Amino acid sequence: MTRSATTERAPAHVRATRPRTAAGFFYGAVGVLGELLITLGVLLLGFLVWQLWWTDVEGDAVQAEIVRDLDFAPPAAAVDDDSGIAEPRRDEPPVIEEPAHAVSFATLQVPRWAGEPERPISQGTDRPTVLDVLGIGHYPGTAMPGGVGNFALAGHRVTYGKPFNRIEELQLGDPLVVRTADTWYVYRVTGTEVVLPPDVRVIAPVPNEPGVEPTERYITLTTCHPMFSARERFIVHGVLDYWAPVSSGTPAELLGTP
Repeated sequence: MTRSATTERAPAHVRATRPRTAAGFFYGAVGVLGELLITLGVLLLGFLVWQLWWTDVEGDAVQAEIVRDLDFAPPAAAVDDDSGIAEPRRDEPPVIEEPAHAVSFATLQVPRWAGEPERPISQGTDRPTVLDVLGIGHYPGTAMPGGVGNFALAGHRVTYGKPFNRIEELQLGDPLVVRTADTWYVYRVTGTEVVLPPDVRVIAPVPNEPGVEPTERYITLTTCHPMFSARERFIVHGVLDYWAPVSSGTPAELLGTP
């Protein structure tokens, strides 16, 4: 009996390979692209976790260690209800020399930011060697704590410990407490503003009045604005209220005393 021609099949090794269609190429390319996008998404998510969370964890730890390494003498301890509180002085305050780049020389505490740690202040404002690794930076050439002129500082609002994260919470009259090895300087907030990055007039010796000779002792905090953007700068200005030797006690503002 002869096999029907319609039922005979060529051996597998001699069958013709079916040509791949354009649709096949398309769906294959879509599959590869999808895998690449998933991989990219995972990498992006990992970067965001590192940038927005881990740099804060690391920054907080490093800055706390810097404060400990400053090894400032503790202020006088309270013995009864009235002692241990530094007596405000409004005469000529001591002023330390401007240090070398990246040297930590002072700290900042802001009672309004309850729960925030004491932050170190270091010389310089570049990101790689100061802001990203040491916390708050001091603009070189501006006044030192307690000095006549403008003690101007910069700090991150997000990432790397974000020392100025809560800057918009500050209100008129709020204390900004700066400490060096031997001296407290208590400044009071006098105003805030939002400016563009080139507006360096805000850190002039007299804020916003370039060329004017200063007669008062100012402080200026600068950071990026709005949150997660560097489009503008949020600025806080203040003026020195009083100073006190660390050996005399702790400012009432840090003890919650009116």
